[in-house]
Amino acid sequence: MKKQPIGIFDSGLGGLTILNALHRTLPREDLIYFGDTANVPYGSKSKEAVTKFSLAIARFLEKQGVKLIVVACNTASAQALGKLRKEISVPVMGVIEPGAQKAIESTLNRRIAVLGTEGTVKSNAYPKAILKRDHKIRIVQQACPLFVPLVEEHWGKKPATQLIARDYLNRVKKSGADTVILGCTHYPILKTVISDILGRGVTLVDSADTLAQAAHDFLIEQGKFQTKGKGRVRIYASDDPARFKRLAGYLLEEKIGKVHLKKLDL
Repeated sequence: MKKQPIGIFDSGLGGLTILNALHRTLPREDLIYFGDTANVPYGSKSKEAVTKFSLAIARFLEKQGVKLIVVACNTASAQALGKLRKEISVPVMGVIEPGAQKAIESTLNRRIAVLGTEGTVKSNAYPKAILKRDHKIRIVQQACPLFVPLVEEHWGKKPATQLIARDYLNRVKKSGADTVILGCTHYPILKTVISDILGRGVTLVDSADTLAQAAHDFLIEQGKFQTKGKGRVRIYASDDPARFKRLAGYLLEEKIGKVHLKKLDL
C-alpha cells in the first residue's frame, strides 16, 4: 500500500499548484495528475456535468491503483465530493475543508472573503465549512469566472487582467475582509495581482500547502506513508497534451516528461 501512488485531478492547469505542494511535502510519493483540459472550466458548468467528469477521472485514477485521490478542483470538491466518496473505493480528499480551516486561523477581524468560480460560489461550500466551525464569522463571496481562462491562456501579467481583477475585487475591498480564500486552484497564479489590489494587510489563503499537510497526516494515520525512494510524477490531460506541457512549464517547480493523452470514458 505504501508504494501505491496518489492521484490528483483538476479541471485544467490550476491543480498543478497543489501538485507542487504535494511533491514538496511528500517527496517520496509517486503522484499521478489528471488535468481535464477537454472540459475546462468546470466553474460555469452544471453540478451534473461536473459530477460526471469527476467520477470518470476518479475511476481512471482508481484503475491506476492509487491509495488516495486528491480533488484539487474547488468546484469539483464543492459539487461532487459526496458522490465520489460513495462510488469510489479509494479515500477521497477535497480542498474546501483545509482552506476553510486555514482562513479561520488567519483572520483577525473575523471577516473572510471567498473568491471562486460560479459553481463554487453557488454551492456555498466555503461558508458552510466556515460557519460550521465559527458561526460568528462574516463572509462575502465573489465569483471570478474570467480568472480561469486568463490563467489558462497565460495572461496573468496582461493589463486586461489587472482591470478585470479590480472590478471583481471592488466588493471584497469594501467588505473589510482581512482574509481572502483563493477558492480555485488557478487563482494562486494571480496572487501577485490580487495582493497588489487588496493591499498587504489582507492575507491570501492558498489551500495547497494546507491540503498537502492534510494528505501527509492522513497517510501516516493510515500507515500508507512512503518512507523510501524518490517520488515520480506522471501527468495526463484529456485534450492537447502538447499545449498542456508547454503551459505547465510556467507553473511546475520541476521539469516534467511526457504528458499522456487520456480521453474520459463518459
